[in-house]
Amino acid sequence: MLEDSLCNAHEAVAAEPIVPAATTPRPDVTLALTRGIARMMQDMGLAVLAEFKLPNGRRADLAGLCPKGMLTIVEIKSCREDLAVDTKWPEYKDYCDRFFFGVSEVFPFEMIPEEEGLIVADAFGGAILREAAEDKLAGARRKAVTLRFARQAASAAAAF
Repeated sequence: MLEDSLCNAHEAVAAEPIVPAATTPRPDVTLALTRGIARMMQDMGLAVLAEFKLPNGRRADLAGLCPKGMLTIVEIKSCREDLAVDTKWPEYKDYCDRFFFGVSEVFPFEMIPEEEGLIVADAFGGAILREAAEDKLAGARRKAVTLRFARQAASAAAAF
């Protein structure tokens, strides 16, 4: 069923070549990856929010909600140092069903923990290289995070 494949995100969207991080400032790489991964997630049928505020005070780079209510978080890493200094990403996993790292094609993939999902992207799209393990949220937590997602999306839409 199409909806199942969108929720499970087993289909990947082809991506254009990525500008190497060595020749592009990190904020530009982060912006390009955010844009491309958000496009990929939308193509898969997810509603997407950037800078999703979690109940623990953290901000997820991207969060997606599929039609069945499955929550996906993507933590974007622009370079080796960005991952090396980040100790907060495990705190995001308590608020999603699936967790991915999003990187460029020049990122050293071996740095990404093997148990985490992996998306490779550029400004135009992305592809899932390694599927994320599914860790279903408890019902009460799912409801609270979904409501938070809806309120943040509505607030962003109403900003004038």
